[in-house]
Amino acid sequence: MVKYANMKNVWTTKNTTQLAQVLRDISDVKTMQNFLRDVMTEKEIVEIAARLEAAKMLSSGEKYEKITNATKLSSRTVARISEWLQNGCNGYKEAISLINSHHNLAS
Repeated sequence: MVKYANMKNVWTTKNTTQLAQVLRDISDVKTMQNFLRDVMTEKEIVEIAARLEAAKMLSSGEKYEKITNATKLSSRTVARISEWLQNGCNGYKEAISLINSHHNLAS
């Protein structure tokens, strides 16, 4: 059983479902950047981007020290991301797969 199964409960309300749907429906980078900047602080955007980068690095087998140096995240946060990669809802894995498919198209 997934340790974080209760995370799915956050998506049971109209508002949270609406958020997921609007994120899915935004089809261009500039519109997404504008939306994210309106709903989050610059610090939050940088933090989430760093978490995604840490997940990518963990998936590539990088060591915690290299990840914390590159992302400026705490080792505790990196450990949490590692735990989510292994026992979460597969969100990081899906995002990394999308990143890799975009990268492969550009090559």
